[in-house]
Amino acid sequence: MTNPPYIHQPVSIRRVMLTVLVALIPGIVAYVYQVGAGILVNLSIATVVALVAEAGVLWLRAKPVWVALTDGSAVVAAWLVALTLPSIVPWWLTVTAILVAIVGVKHLYGGLGQNPFNPAMAAYCTMIVAYPALMSQWPAAGHTDFLPQLHLILGGSRDIDGVTGATALDALRTGLRNSQTVNNVLNNDIFGVVGGRGWEWIALAYLVGGLFLLARRTITWHQPVGFIAGLGLIATVSWLIQPERFASPLFHLASGGAMLASFFIVTDPVSGATTPWGKFIFAFCVGLLAWLIRVFGVYPEGVAFAVLLMNLFVPLIDMKTQPAVFGYRDRKRP
Repeated sequence: MTNPPYIHQPVSIRRVMLTVLVALIPGIVAYVYQVGAGILVNLSIATVVALVAEAGVLWLRAKPVWVALTDGSAVVAAWLVALTLPSIVPWWLTVTAILVAIVGVKHLYGGLGQNPFNPAMAAYCTMIVAYPALMSQWPAAGHTDFLPQLHLILGGSRDIDGVTGATALDALRTGLRNSQTVNNVLNNDIFGVVGGRGWEWIALAYLVGGLFLLARRTITWHQPVGFIAGLGLIATVSWLIQPERFASPLFHLASGGAMLASFFIVTDPVSGATTPWGKFIFAFCVGLLAWLIRVFGVYPEGVAFAVLLMNLFVPLIDMKTQPAVFGYRDRKRP
């Protein structure tokens, strides 16, 4: 909490969550157009399971159920989980991820506003550690046939030939480990102008949704700018020093979950920092860590792990970035 004076604004949890859901729609539309409608099935499964899990836990805790179900927080968490998972994972993996997010992360710490970790990112990390093979099977852009995707989601045989393809980050990582240069790797057909073919348009759609959140003042500029600055700065420096070894900053910003993270993940008001400059520092460090994990870590995408690591430092960041007490020049009270 920052220091007074405070200005009251007519903002409710329901209104904020509804705005976030609306902002996610451009990304979902682009996802369906580029990759297929399988994501809509997972979004539906995630939403239903999240609401049922939320109601069940609230009933066990003897808390009001209807108010919490209608505030939209469970649906936002469900959509973010579904959008971070491959859209052709089997239904039970989506169910498990939602239970981790809602029951294991949100409610075991006290419910809405109490969880120290980002529920969607905790669910993603749990799934990629527990089921690395399934979490690496992403649908190939351009292969939008719905029935094969539905077959995989409903638990059919994992006949993935012609349905899946390597992500841009995974393809780059594999090529570099096979002693290829960045330029040689990027000549592959799976790459577009600045990122993975098709996926760069999804990233652009998330950017549009994020700008909508900024225009509506649902989020502040500190986290998106901080994340983009952190990821872009270290990517730019490494690219300028050794372009044959490191990809450009545009590639990193247009690939993976960078744009989704910039506006929808690091902006989480519960698990992230709360002071103005604390938000920037938190997001900046997430961007730095995401690049380090992408380039040197075990997993090709590092955003989720970076977010969880920085969640640990939020109390310290908030403590060290408290603004000056109103009416005094420094941050210390007289």
